[in-house]
Amino acid sequence: MASRAAPSPAHDASETLGEQIRRAADERAPLRIVGGDTKAFYGRRVTGETLSTAEHRGITFYDPVELVVSARAGTPLAELEAALAEHDQMLGCEPPHLGRDATVGGMVACGLSGPRRPWAGSVRDFVLGTRVINHRGIEQRFGGQVMKNVAGYDLSRLMVGALGTLGLISEVSLKVLPRPRAVHSLRLALPLEEALTRLTAWGREPLPISAAAWFEGALYLRLEGGERSVADTRARVGGDEADNDVWDALREQRLALFSRDDPRPLWRLSLPQHTPPLALPGLDDDQVVHDWAGAQRWVRSELDAETLREACARVGGHATCWRGASGQPVASPFTPLAPALEKYHRRLKAELDPSGIFNPGRLYAEV
Repeated sequence: MASRAAPSPAHDASETLGEQIRRAADERAPLRIVGGDTKAFYGRRVTGETLSTAEHRGITFYDPVELVVSARAGTPLAELEAALAEHDQMLGCEPPHLGRDATVGGMVACGLSGPRRPWAGSVRDFVLGTRVINHRGIEQRFGGQVMKNVAGYDLSRLMVGALGTLGLISEVSLKVLPRPRAVHSLRLALPLEEALTRLTAWGREPLPISAAAWFEGALYLRLEGGERSVADTRARVGGDEADNDVWDALREQRLALFSRDDPRPLWRLSLPQHTPPLALPGLDDDQVVHDWAGAQRWVRSELDAETLREACARVGGHATCWRGASGQPVASPFTPLAPALEKYHRRLKAELDPSGIFNPGRLYAEV
């Protein structure tokens, strides 16, 4: 788990942020939105005046009984997690930090989830509502602080994964979860094909699995839940005991595959869960980390983008270039939009950001 952070002074900087946005809209000057800047590599490079949420921070509401918390965008993610841990609660989506300064706003804007995602849900699944400063510098509220308020066309969840292209997230309300009573990790030395077969079979049963990944010749499992359920499943599944820290290493990309010393591009493949290994030239098992029981695959490969994306598309998936060669950004990190989808993206951008000031081109050059 992330280290505990001392609470930072709460501060509402919404007026200052709104003023900067109004000025940028009047001048049609692009803004580069920054929280902790730990995920600046993700997406396309943005050129513009920096709009920082770092001073807009603090937990504004927390009800441990109702499992709801609200925090401003610049609140350090480690600080929020520490506050939840004091009440034996957690963020169910297990978001990656990828740096000490990760913020709540960055978590929502990037929409990235950790190893628990297939079993607990994504960032979007836990967002109850948001406050967003629009292109006129006015703070608007979408959604609410309870699940029953989330109905109809929920604009708050559109902000998840939009990389700040639709407006500035100023505050977010989240559903949280109780921490499991028992946690145990296992390592099973298995070839990849057998590991995927077992995961498919286990997926049909109500086992307390909360993470599953295959890398370096072994299948790793995390069991979470009641003590009896975890103990029974552990005895049934077998394998050797593994350190629970392996999931932090995977989430925070500290495994060997993610080394910055490797000059090859790093790809993130999103595939249907039971997809067998992709038959691609020069792609060996030791160059792939299978996370999310095989639905998310991290690949080191010098294959061209078209080849990788066509292979993923054939099985119903898609590919994102996480980092380019030698860690450099690429022009099209995300799978290009189909014409119909591009039309809707353009319309949404024009409606919510008519001046084109919020992180222009961060997702796609066209928007």
